[in-house]
Amino acid sequence: MKRLLIADSLVVIVAALNEEQGIGPSLAELKTVLGDPKLLVIDGNSTDKTVKIAKEMGADVLIQDRQGKGQAISQAIGHINSNIKYVVFIDADYTYPAEYIPEMIQILEENHKVGMVSGNRFTNSIDLHVMNYSFYIGNMFLAMVQNLLNGLHLNDPLTGLRVVRWDILNGWKPKSKGFDIEAELNHRVERQGYYTQEISISYRPRLGVKKLKLIDGLTILKRIIMESITRNLA
Repeated sequence: MKRLLIADSLVVIVAALNEEQGIGPSLAELKTVLGDPKLLVIDGNSTDKTVKIAKEMGADVLIQDRQGKGQAISQAIGHINSNIKYVVFIDADYTYPAEYIPEMIQILEENHKVGMVSGNRFTNSIDLHVMNYSFYIGNMFLAMVQNLLNGLHLNDPLTGLRVVRWDILNGWKPKSKGFDIEAELNHRVERQGYYTQEISISYRPRLGVKKLKLIDGLTILKRIIMESITRNLA
């Protein structure tokens, strides 16, 4: 796929909060891989140099009305009004290599039944020195619960690297305020009549301090249960 086609047909959304160590390398890699994409950084009122660095890298920056990853994505979606095909979601901490994005877009171009392509971190080569073991177990447990309750057979349902068709996101009003946004998005894709395809990706050590905490896992679990109830009532 030509780099120009990639750059012209997508928006990259990066939610950030105090990510001055990771935001620069993350945006630089995106520009190297994708050419000159529209970069939209949603900042949760950082107190470090995140916003300054993002602007210097050529990104458009929105300041969140409230904190939380779900709030960030909701605000970002409401800000997009261009004629695009795809939206990329990627974390600001440099953990997810941007090199996989062209392949993910190619899958969407070739199979119109696929609504989202997501990066699966949990391959046989996963390095548990990169991902804390407790987070690994927590992710595996939440994946199992989502698969059992909702019939979404994803190995990594909470991944932070995704490419989604814009028509799936257009008009979406997420209920999630925090890290449970990924679980809600999985169901949004299904309810719009598409399915999700995963590809294996590598996963790097984060740059900066990890934000995800145990309480966030409980919030994600609650969201999975609520989505299950909604699905069964539909």
